[in-house]
Amino acid sequence: MHNGGILIILITIGDTMFKLSSLFATSILAFTSFNAVADEVNIYTTREPGLIQPLLDEFTKDTGIKANTVFVKDGLTERVSSEGANSPADILMTVDIGRLLDVVDAGLTQEIVSPALEEHVPEAFKDPNKHWYALSLRDRIVYVSTELDLEELTYEDLADPKYQGKLCSRSGQHPYNTSLIAAKIAHDGIESAEEWLRGVKSNLARKAAGGDREGARDILAGICDLAIGNAYYVGRMKNAEPGSDQYQWGEAIKVIRPTFENSKSNGTHANITGAAIAKNAPNLDNALKLLDFLISEKGQSMYAKSNYEYPVRSGVELDPVVASFGELVIDDLHILDIAKYRQEASELADKVGYDQ
Repeated sequence: MHNGGILIILITIGDTMFKLSSLFATSILAFTSFNAVADEVNIYTTREPGLIQPLLDEFTKDTGIKANTVFVKDGLTERVSSEGANSPADILMTVDIGRLLDVVDAGLTQEIVSPALEEHVPEAFKDPNKHWYALSLRDRIVYVSTELDLEELTYEDLADPKYQGKLCSRSGQHPYNTSLIAAKIAHDGIESAEEWLRGVKSNLARKAAGGDREGARDILAGICDLAIGNAYYVGRMKNAEPGSDQYQWGEAIKVIRPTFENSKSNGTHANITGAAIAKNAPNLDNALKLLDFLISEKGQSMYAKSNYEYPVRSGVELDPVVASFGELVIDDLHILDIAKYRQEASELADKVGYDQ
């Protein structure tokens, strides 16, 4: 009804009727709308959302906060930058340190205040300025034919002429490989890395192409004896449906975790999946809650058992297949000391004609 030009809204609660002015009613509706927004968190991710959906579902179950994902395969920095202050993004999640640094360097992130992340993420895998943290590790290993009597390798061995025509690899421009090349540069310098990469290139049994799992496929097919790949793919293959193609690929290989010859830690190279909080995150508190969940023992266990990735938090139970690879000793270079050479690594891959 109207009263002097002011809209009066009648509502009933139980047996009592109340009159509300339109102004007050609008305030209530706005408050209700705000609460709906406050019960969600928006994730822009460069990884397939399905891979983290089990973790997000568990987070929602525990907190009641809805986790929305936007898959941005390419151009994450450009997407968030173009959206400006009105961007709905709360968390920016990537599968490579380079892409994570891109959004940080573009000024699109903010300091993360999380005692849990500070406590459980090792120094080598977090930003000294607290703008990003690693959430899981992806060690770069070698798939080896089960028919080959070989138990140890260094990354330098991949350039040994005795493996000529016996090695498979995906593109040298893929972030997983540019990260490995950058680590070699960080250890031994650009000249040594170039000589090594030329040797690796000369040992390829076929053109560098496909994904990591295709390396296992081609080992089964007898095209190569060795393949460069990430460890978590082995978990996926060996846990695939028995009799399926991927299961057979996984059964055809064993795993060796190489080290760099001059690494004091005698450790294996690993890239990261990680996250930052967007500079203009509209749901900051919920973003922090999600990151704290992902670094919790439950979240890290789900990374390990659902995605077969290596948790950054120590003491977390692994998937049995991943556990069978033995203890993962990580190369002690800080990930930033590797990432700063990613452009040089990309140029080096082109220079030696890795993909040709």
